[in-house]
Amino acid sequence: MKYYLIAGERSGDFHAAHLMRELRLQDADAQFRFWGGDMMEAEGGELVRHYKELAIMGFVEAATSVLKFRGYLKQCQQDILAFKPDVLILVDYAGFNLRMARFAKEHGIKVFYYISPKIWAWNQGRVEKVKAYVDKMFAILPFEREFYAKFGYEIDYTGNPTADAVAEFQPTTDFYERNRLDPERPIIAVLPGSRKQEIEEMLHEMIAILPGFQEYQFVVAGVTNLDPNYYKHFHRNGIRFVFDQTFDLLAHAKAALVTSGTATLETALFGVPQIVCYRTSLLSYTIGKMVIKVPYISLVNLIAGREVVKELIQGNFNARNLLDELRTMLTDADYKARIKAGYADIREKLGQQQAARKTAELMVKYLKAA
Repeated sequence: MKYYLIAGERSGDFHAAHLMRELRLQDADAQFRFWGGDMMEAEGGELVRHYKELAIMGFVEAATSVLKFRGYLKQCQQDILAFKPDVLILVDYAGFNLRMARFAKEHGIKVFYYISPKIWAWNQGRVEKVKAYVDKMFAILPFEREFYAKFGYEIDYTGNPTADAVAEFQPTTDFYERNRLDPERPIIAVLPGSRKQEIEEMLHEMIAILPGFQEYQFVVAGVTNLDPNYYKHFHRNGIRFVFDQTFDLLAHAKAALVTSGTATLETALFGVPQIVCYRTSLLSYTIGKMVIKVPYISLVNLIAGREVVKELIQGNFNARNLLDELRTMLTDADYKARIKAGYADIREKLGQQQAARKTAELMVKYLKAA
């Protein structure tokens, strides 16, 4: 069968690549064409456009890129019609993918959605679009099944691929040596995100507190989808960078400063106490406050249904608060124990279900039954 996939950011590329691998095991004749990234390309098929061209952060930033956005939509629509896939598989990335779902449905193409867009957080009216345009939804967060059920839409919860990936990961034994790190000094992991917009907002503040923690080494998780030279203007004495080694970094870290996103869940699953950080433009934040319907921004707290980790958002995200919170997290044993207990609850809720494999099995089953 012919599969057309769309992933608009780094985490989507990661999860879509694993799904493609499992789909090929279920369907030996699978043909892939996609918008995504390097990890998907490594699985075979044809990459049409890289996600780094699509990444936009914030309401205002998206509005100012509207002409480029429309151009990408038109290109993608034409490419799908030319490829004539058996199914369009969408991976998160709601603003773009829900439009593509409507287009595909109007042209008689079956639509599967892997990793639900976060419409439960804001713009819940989009559920009606999902119901109208998406044939099958494969969710990775346990509370999403109950959310969609409230609107009369049945979905498949197939487990969480991040939990699977962390469980399968084996840390390298030469991490310190390979990255020229000091094995005698504990690591504070700094995860500023993978897009320039969020890194610009987050990283300067995150590393500003280093002088207060001289006994630790701050190690920043860089990504190679950005030019390594881009990180040079963040260099300070005592700051080290590693690239595309986030899991290894978390496996060796004592604590972490993490930009809100999938990385917060990864950090929790590695058992690393963390502070969740987020800041965007003032206008985007103001709009966001008006439309967001959930009490937390981090996946950790959302899955737990309570505050497990501290969230420093917008005005509260500053060096003074970071310093105070990190110091408490490193020295207060009871505080760390409460975080670890919350992490244990999250692992239990997510379970271990081999999400990509289960999703691929169901997708092929549904396609063959059609």
